[in-house]
Amino acid sequence: MKKKYVIPVFVPHLGCPNNCIFCNQKSISGQKEELTKEKAKEIIEEFLKGIKDNESEKEIAFFGGSFTAIKEEKQEELLSLAYEYIKSGQVNSIRISTRPDYINKQILKRLKKYKVKTIELGVQSANNYILEKAGRGHTFEDVKKASKLIRLYGFTLGHQMMVGLPESNRIDEINTAKKLIKLKPKMVRIYPVLVIKGTPLEKQYQEGTYKPLTLVQAIETCKELVLLFNNKKIDIIRVGLQNTDEIAEPQDEQSEVVAGPFHPAFRQLVESSMWYDVILNKIKKLNAKVKEVEVTVNPLDVNSVIGHKRENIEKLKETYDVELIIKQDEKIKQGKLKMEILKTYNDFKDE
Repeated sequence: MKKKYVIPVFVPHLGCPNNCIFCNQKSISGQKEELTKEKAKEIIEEFLKGIKDNESEKEIAFFGGSFTAIKEEKQEELLSLAYEYIKSGQVNSIRISTRPDYINKQILKRLKKYKVKTIELGVQSANNYILEKAGRGHTFEDVKKASKLIRLYGFTLGHQMMVGLPESNRIDEINTAKKLIKLKPKMVRIYPVLVIKGTPLEKQYQEGTYKPLTLVQAIETCKELVLLFNNKKIDIIRVGLQNTDEIAEPQDEQSEVVAGPFHPAFRQLVESSMWYDVILNKIKKLNAKVKEVEVTVNPLDVNSVIGHKRENIEKLKETYDVELIIKQDEKIKQGKLKMEILKTYNDFKDE
């Protein structure tokens, strides 16, 4: 299987007609200056220089802001630049992210002309009341229309949703995931809401009218969402914002994060917690008081099974007095496990 590299080109807040309460694109992207064609070329060239694998797939991704809401001349400028790399064979595809209310037939025809492959929509919620409270400026009806058009025109559809928006709860977020599944995206991103400096949400947080999710709450909700998308074989390409100098622990000097469920390994925490649940449920179904258990998994799953800072091993020991031994086997399919009881309490007593 070919390795895939994404070349991220951020267009911070360009073209976005709304100021969503959670958003400060310059903080999220880590990019302070306006994007020019020359700067975009510099970013792409720099990334390509660092990719030594000639057989790999490479994709230029225009993230941040709302790409299709940018002035048409700017869109053409950036897309024509990216298209040159496709024509030369240096890059395989182009991806953009945008708002659902800035998708129509004319826009999609323009994206087709430049061989854009993937369109990600910032959905955030399927609840119109929550979208309004977040200052999104669009409805879920816009999401449905845009998603259907994107698929009709043959693009790969992606969705981005948020967990912990003002007045949203776990049920709202599960309903959002279920409604997105019906729109048949190929991929999703799940972002727990962080309170970022200089946003309306920071003001609400300081006034006490908004309370962000705790890390545990965010993990528990995201686990359920991941299961829903996994069951429908929808690729989850990110869980949690990417760690940067600006998006980091609130106590870090350069961090723009004021509060919220930030963790540099958030996805691993979610996946580790899911593995813990699976292992614990299997142990509970065994007709024996387990003292020591061996779990064999694919090498790619080992870190998540162990847990962040060996959390799963230690939690099983502290809570249930069960010793967890982990082995690797490439023959076991990723996401699956084989379990064997090594010692029960009866064996322990007989020793």
